[in-house]
Amino acid sequence: MSTSGLIIDALIIIIYFVGIVAIGLYMGRRENSLHDFALGGRRVPWWAVMASIIAAETSAATFLGVPVEGYKTLSLSYAQVVLGLILGRMLVAWVFLKPYYRFKVYTVYDYLAIRFGEKSKNYVSLLFLVMRTLASGTRLFVPSLVVVLAWKIFTEHQDVVAYQTVESVWPYFWAVVVLTFITFVYTALGGIKAVIWTDVIQATLMFTSAVVATFMLLYHIGGDSLNIMNGFRAMGEAVPQMTELSGYIRTGFEEKAVAGFMEKNNISVMTTWEYFKLILVSDYTLFSVLIGATMSNMAAFGTDQDMVQRLLTAETYQKSRRSLITAAIMDLPIFAIFSLIGVLLYVFYLQRPEFKPVDSADVFGSYILNVMPSGLRGIMLAGVFATTMGSLSAALNALATSATNDWYIPYAAKKRSEAHHVAAARFFTGVFAVLMIAIATAFAYAKIEKPELRIIPVVLGVAGFILGPMLGVFLLGMLTKKRGSDNGNMIAITIGLLITIISGGLHVVLLELIAPDWSVTHQLAAWQAENVKVSFMWFGVVGAVSVFLVGMFFRTPIEALERTRRQAEIADAGEDRPMHLRGE
Repeated sequence: MSTSGLIIDALIIIIYFVGIVAIGLYMGRRENSLHDFALGGRRVPWWAVMASIIAAETSAATFLGVPVEGYKTLSLSYAQVVLGLILGRMLVAWVFLKPYYRFKVYTVYDYLAIRFGEKSKNYVSLLFLVMRTLASGTRLFVPSLVVVLAWKIFTEHQDVVAYQTVESVWPYFWAVVVLTFITFVYTALGGIKAVIWTDVIQATLMFTSAVVATFMLLYHIGGDSLNIMNGFRAMGEAVPQMTELSGYIRTGFEEKAVAGFMEKNNISVMTTWEYFKLILVSDYTLFSVLIGATMSNMAAFGTDQDMVQRLLTAETYQKSRRSLITAAIMDLPIFAIFSLIGVLLYVFYLQRPEFKPVDSADVFGSYILNVMPSGLRGIMLAGVFATTMGSLSAALNALATSATNDWYIPYAAKKRSEAHHVAAARFFTGVFAVLMIAIATAFAYAKIEKPELRIIPVVLGVAGFILGPMLGVFLLGMLTKKRGSDNGNMIAITIGLLITIISGGLHVVLLELIAPDWSVTHQLAAWQAENVKVSFMWFGVVGAVSVFLVGMFFRTPIEALERTRRQAEIADAGEDRPMHLRGE
């Protein structure tokens, strides 16, 4: 690998970093109020909001993790998730967005204060702060894999295959620090407008990088031929299911899946209950997609401030709805391309095993760093960083907004100036950046200890444990008029969290990381293996249904109903301030 080629790649990455920070600072200038910092004055074009949604949800976990799913499953079945994604967002578009715009909320948790009371708002807001910090922290670890591998190439001219593992956590730590600091600068100073407009650039770069990688792989597996059909033919010969329906859609009842389930559970006959268990433990099937992914996306885009905040920057709920649904449709080709990259990588490594890394998490990174020519390699690495910074900047802004709007202003700074509120939001941006660095480093350590740990289930699972119960509360408020109360919601959410944690086996995972040698750890793991441990795709369903059913037992107090009616009248009269700034 030539020194001049490495210099070209490094210059491309440096230009990207400098350019993205400059654009972010320019677009986010003159942030004088929390209305501007958090909502961009509600003047952002719908198409920019759409691009920002794509950039936020397409993190480095997608860029590097989805190809791993395609590589392992040898199919595009992960792209099935988009079916549930579209259904879930359509429900959000027609059920959630209008009330948010009607009450002119700064965070979606303001709605819970209006519908139920401050306890519900504070509990769910706190859950969001914990969930988003954990989920974004784990996502932040993913690009550090490529950064560390790239650093070994740039400094030691060592290839990925020769340098198989990193035994120290410190290289990952410094990689995370650099990426987080650069993102923090333009996010803290520029607010949501900086986030959205840099996301437009990053989404474009991300999609372009995926297309380039696809054509490069087809070129290489097709015998270095510019006729890409040669590549598709080579893929069809190496992976026969790609010429069949099973390469694109999985019902979960395929013969191989059923046989594996029976062997794992030591059963000879599949009863109705066993088939039901098979549905619950399977990741990417039509059942988990049409039910599980639909609920998960309702939770993410209806209750997660990280995702909803950019939707609140559009001028009207109709334009916001257009952004949300268009982004969902665009996800189909994006997810399909990243899954296809994984299948193509499998074929490439069959042909060129000398480039194949030991850890499957590095399959795309190895190809980018070892095979791609200079220039293109730099663009691909910039694409990895773009996906990271796009999702990270959105998370930092949403966390800072929620901490400021839901906690700091109501309890410590209600009478302070708008300038002070913006300064507080910038301070909280830094606080959450530090917390995410710590979480990403901890996850790096866990990955070193357990190399078989899969990225996508962890990233989606962390959010799913909490998003489901959050969704249950919002559904209770929007689908009923007189059910649910502050105290009842506290009980319902707690029960929903416990049910989700136990059914998902989170308590076992934590014990295995903290105390792998304890007898209680082995006993719990054995019990969980014998009973139903639901796939991360079902966490949202379990949590939402549990909270909704328990919450239905509690009736909304008369005073809460009266407060909701009064707030609706104030909102319809044109009031544009959040409730806590009106002296309520």
